[in-house]
Amino acid sequence: MTDARPLYPLVFIGPMGAGKTRIGRRVAKALDVRFFDTDKMIVAEHGPIPEIFESRGEAVFREFEKEAVATALAERAVVSLGGGAVLHPQTREALTGHTVVLLNATAEAVAARINTSKRPLLKNGTGDWQRIYDERRAIYEELATTTFDTSTEPIERIAGKIATWARGRA
Repeated sequence: MTDARPLYPLVFIGPMGAGKTRIGRRVAKALDVRFFDTDKMIVAEHGPIPEIFESRGEAVFREFEKEAVATALAERAVVSLGGGAVLHPQTREALTGHTVVLLNATAEAVAARINTSKRPLLKNGTGDWQRIYDERRAIYEELATTTFDTSTEPIERIAGKIATWARGRA
């Protein structure tokens, strides 16, 4: 039995550092559709994310994020959401019925990829990453149509697998 969800938008969710932007961009290119990164949309409209967290707080950032997600979901595109976008109830509701790809990674893999000083929620290092991931894991899994692990394979190979999977659903 096939999943009746429309392919587009094809939405990437998952923890910080799992590769949502890098892989999403490659999948969009392979599928010949537009790519939206909601974090980049927020930065373009409201300024750097660390500054938003510092001066206006996480709640304001989440509102900006909810708006960016709603805008991106209206497009025939591949969309990469920030790791915490799923925390907003309206964003979770907006994702219902869409094709959602969960990208998972181990803490060890993420530690090698990300600069925690540029991540407002990781001021204390990758231990914070594991705690945050554990807090969000059930939400990610509930929303996911499918899951891919990004811990060990090259991102080009993972993107190729996801594009092949997506073409099979189109």
